[in-house]
Amino acid sequence: MKKIFCFFAIGLLTTVSFNSCNDWLDINNNPNSPSSIEPTIDARLPWFQHYGLASLACTGARVACIMQQRTATSRTTNEGYCAGWRGTQGFSTTSYQGFFVGGACNFNDLMVRAEKEGAYHYMGAALTVHAAGFFMLADMYGEIPYTEALSEAITPKYDDGKEIFYGCLDELDRAIELFQKTQEPGATPLSKGDSWNGGDTDKWIRLCYGLKARALNNLSKKADLYNPAAILDALSKGPTSNANSIVIEHVDVASDNVGDFLWGDPLKNNGVYNWLGQNTNTRLTKWYVDLLTNFDNQGIEDPRANCLIPWAQVGGTSKQWMRSKGVDQQTDIRMREGPFPTAYNNGATPIEIKDADGNVVSTINSKNWYCNTATADRWGDTVYVSLRSGSIPVFGETDDQYRAGDGTILATGTVISRTNSPTLLMTYSEMAFIEAEVKFRGNDKGAAFAAYKKGIIAHIELLNNYLEAEADNPSKLRMAQANIDNFINNAIGSEGDLTLAKIMTQKFIALSWNYQSWNDMRRLDYGLPGGAAPGAYYGWDIPYEYKQDANAQLTIPMGKQYRRFKHCSHEVNYNSVNLRDSHPKAYADDLYASPVWWDHPNDDYKK
Repeated sequence: MKKIFCFFAIGLLTTVSFNSCNDWLDINNNPNSPSSIEPTIDARLPWFQHYGLASLACTGARVACIMQQRTATSRTTNEGYCAGWRGTQGFSTTSYQGFFVGGACNFNDLMVRAEKEGAYHYMGAALTVHAAGFFMLADMYGEIPYTEALSEAITPKYDDGKEIFYGCLDELDRAIELFQKTQEPGATPLSKGDSWNGGDTDKWIRLCYGLKARALNNLSKKADLYNPAAILDALSKGPTSNANSIVIEHVDVASDNVGDFLWGDPLKNNGVYNWLGQNTNTRLTKWYVDLLTNFDNQGIEDPRANCLIPWAQVGGTSKQWMRSKGVDQQTDIRMREGPFPTAYNNGATPIEIKDADGNVVSTINSKNWYCNTATADRWGDTVYVSLRSGSIPVFGETDDQYRAGDGTILATGTVISRTNSPTLLMTYSEMAFIEAEVKFRGNDKGAAFAAYKKGIIAHIELLNNYLEAEADNPSKLRMAQANIDNFINNAIGSEGDLTLAKIMTQKFIALSWNYQSWNDMRRLDYGLPGGAAPGAYYGWDIPYEYKQDANAQLTIPMGKQYRRFKHCSHEVNYNSVNLRDSHPKAYADDLYASPVWWDHPNDDYKK
């Protein structure tokens, strides 16, 4: 795999010029003679970080379709298939490609050079990104080349989920040891090449422990391996406040317009934006919107609703604000052409909508929204606002809002999905929810409720850091303390009525667009009846259209759930023998319903 990916990728990295970006982008002194040896460790690490982060973001945005957080305006795209629980092979290629071709190709050379100069902190950082990436790939596929993935092997063997899981834990332990060492005199300071934590080894160590806590908690189905004490120990050494959470800042600037060599995206923007904010085909679901507007049926809106649900301006020249509704995946709306794509009449004259016979069935006045269809049932789909937002380098817009030519805001995006939104890589809020689950399973409801409450408050306070005290745009307005207090005091419940469903549903909100939520849903069997934790997600159900779609049921048989991805075409085309040997159903239509290692009570997970 090294020969397939690594040398090819380094050649591209070293010949592309990124004059408008940071110094670490200038990694080749002789662009006419690219070399895999020349780039320094402070040039390699940020590329590994960039593509590792992009792959994590891509995975999170895409599995959100499976989890019913978002849906699509078409049923026949990868997103559309996934939202309808129809397995599709093409949906996982980008995460795989980004991690291997863009990022991990730097790993071996980075480790060798860092060890040679005694730059132990670079070795620790590389091991951490490597472990995070392989955790993700094993969570997606179940089996993946790991021990030979970056070796000289042309067709590397596959490792099973258990070997990858413990291998990544060992890498994190080794990384922690390296971060605690003093670098050798003259070694490159980590701050010179660290685009995540600015060289702060304390945050790196907390990231390692956060990854460990997350992984160990994923073992909840394995009674012989689930270790609450080990999880709590890792939590105590992970992020313990918003101040030491691992949050990566992003910017939206005109100079960041060169793009990376794989996808052409800017290098300094939020990864979730790349997969959600650059098009208009994504809509939030009613299930997700309901979580934010009526949690636990208390009739009290979550103060985060305004910043986590997109808005648009409507009402013609008056430009009134409208917050998006959610698409009800428990109806047949997507089987009846919905939610139909929306448009805005930015012209000075009315637009006529005609039926197949040429008859005018609707007239859209200037400065109004519409759906360009003669099907009257779809005209109301203008209540669903897309996740699209603006970008200066991508679209040449003036700010992070998606606007019509007359300035009307067509979509605001959200506080965590715009191009300049922060990446919440590993937060205290997540740690608190893991603690709440562990304590709840241990029947310590007092401690569980305290952690649950802390997790909610920490997430609200973290988001508020990225909102404005005064703003005409409701998606950017800071949450009022009175609304926060009302929600905390009257909507989240008490120690006496705490349930796993409350913990997991609030954790889902706090981890919006984070692929770890899919891990949680799978190990809890989506909260479905008869599973590991019935009712674990308020109001959640498999989408209606799946139950009517025979083709979807070929990939995920009725009575089973979406458990993994099928390997992308790169492995099928270039490593087919090892792929076939990796799992009895590697080439079967219904592989998608086969659990990964940690999602099964024992090691016979491939049966």
